[in-house]
Amino acid sequence: MLLCVDIGNTNTVLATFDGEKLVHSWRIKTDSRATADELALTFRGLLAGDNVQVTGICVSSTVPQALRELRSMLARFYSNVPTVLVAPGVRTGVQLAIDNPREVGADRIVNTHAAFHLYGGPCITVDFGTSTNIDVISERGEFLGGAFAPGVEISIDALASRASQLQKVEPVKPRSVIGKNTVECLQSGIIYGFAGQVDGLVRRIIEELGGDVAAVIATGGLAPVIIAECATITHHEPMLTLIGLRMVYERNRP
Repeated sequence: MLLCVDIGNTNTVLATFDGEKLVHSWRIKTDSRATADELALTFRGLLAGDNVQVTGICVSSTVPQALRELRSMLARFYSNVPTVLVAPGVRTGVQLAIDNPREVGADRIVNTHAAFHLYGGPCITVDFGTSTNIDVISERGEFLGGAFAPGVEISIDALASRASQLQKVEPVKPRSVIGKNTVECLQSGIIYGFAGQVDGLVRRIIEELGGDVAAVIATGGLAPVIIAECATITHHEPMLTLIGLRMVYERNRP
């Protein structure tokens, strides 16, 4: 089976594919201090539970230190397994129509590839992670750029740390938009505030694109918290990045 690994700033998501079929997936915290030996124990523990035989590996990462240790782990423990690391020089099928292509994270590129393949273009992806990344894909599948905003958890942490009478709360929908206590006020601002932010940005992007898009796709670990209140989201694909990694591996099969 093909093992796809997406290393994000907060979480690392793994999935195995049998052809185009996603078989298993796991989400673990990203620890940039984890050594190659620790990563090997984690990976082997997850894969052993389902008796997975890995025949190929594809990796994307936005955390350089974690990627360095993962490279070392793959070289030591999976040296006989064909591996593709998404980096400059790897064929992705995505043209980067921006000022500096080297600035684009690997996850944004593979999201673009998967979104265009699944839904056509033009389309928009909204990745709810450590940051909220809104990316724009042209009708020909080009990556056009996008917008960044602080993520849900970062905003909760920042507010709790900077305001002495406020606290960290669970990001769930409150009873009403008008909060009746401090917790509900915070939850209202988080849920409806982020939904309004996403809708506002997406509507402006659609206007710049000429008024029509094929799809607006939500992904990322925190998407389920917000998307029910977003008027502009048309699809939810939690495994978008991993699907993109599978497709990139097929293009670059060693």
